[in-house]
Amino acid sequence: MPRDIRAIERLMIFIDGSNLYHSLKSQFGHADLKFEALCHKITQDRRLVRIYYYNAPVDQAKEAEHYQEQQRFFQELRRIPYLEVRLGRLIYRSWPAEPPYEKGIDVMMTTDILLHSFRDTYDTMVMVGGDTDLADALQAVKDMGRHVEVALFGGPWTSQRLRDVADKVVRIDGNFLKGCWK
Repeated sequence: MPRDIRAIERLMIFIDGSNLYHSLKSQFGHADLKFEALCHKITQDRRLVRIYYYNAPVDQAKEAEHYQEQQRFFQELRRIPYLEVRLGRLIYRSWPAEPPYEKGIDVMMTTDILLHSFRDTYDTMVMVGGDTDLADALQAVKDMGRHVEVALFGGPWTSQRLRDVADKVVRIDGNFLKGCWK
């Protein structure tokens, strides 16, 4: 695509925060990213409309130390221009024997992705995360004439449904993350 056309291409980024965090921890042993640098790398020379970051806050009564750390992180994210933090919830069933699980994140992401596509807010969307449950929503976005990119960890064998539906796959690896670490 010629450079002048890319500059007017409207881009929105949708980040599955939990998926990103766990992928970074498993691949690199830490997750201390400069989110502004990561989003700038994803955006390239396109016009950024908005970044949505999805996660679920831990329960302050059950995980007081982690709660404080997470709240500082969310505040740091909220200072990034055009980034909105969208929070679901964690369900603690058999805590502490079993870890809590997220509720509402996939639906929130799907709703935002489709709503902004219907409203013609973006030309291209990038989903950062490997949740294949969102593949049908991404296909619907493509069917509306939008471009769909997914930013994934791992080799070509990971998240196959997302790879199949995406117009473009961005591989997040050590090379891609150069300059994005704190």
